[in-house]
Amino acid sequence: MVADIPIDDATEQDWDLVALPGGMPGAEYLRDSAPLISILENQKASGKLYAAICAAPAIVLASKGLIGEGATCYPAPGLLEKMPAPVSVDVVVQGNVVTSKGPGTALKFAIALGEQLYGAEKAKAIADEMLV
Repeated sequence: MVADIPIDDATEQDWDLVALPGGMPGAEYLRDSAPLISILENQKASGKLYAAICAAPAIVLASKGLIGEGATCYPAPGLLEKMPAPVSVDVVVQGNVVTSKGPGTALKFAIALGEQLYGAEKAKAIADEMLV
C-alpha cells in the first residue's frame, strides 16, 4: 500500500473525518505518530469528526486525552483499563467522536460514520442496500 501523500503533508489539510483502524501493534504505531496526533488534536479542537475502532480507541484516543467517559473499544483486558469508564456498546457516537468495538462491529461503525457525514436518511438507505 502506498499513501497518496506523506503524513507530514496531511497535517496541513482539512479533513471531514479521520478514522483510525484497530489491531495491534498497528494502534501503537498510530499512537506514536506525532503528525497523526496533531491531526486528531486539530479535529477535536475544530469540532470535526474523528473515529477509532478495536484497539485504537484505548491505545490512541484514550492515551492522548482525545476521548472521555462512555466510549467503547475491543473488550480485552489491557485495553478496557486504559479507557475512562468504557461502555459495552457496539458503536458509540459522542459529539464529533465515534468509537466501535472491533471487526464484528465494523459495518455498524461504517454506517455510523456515514450518518455523521451524510445524515440518517442516507445512512439508512445504504444500510438497507447492504442488508445491515
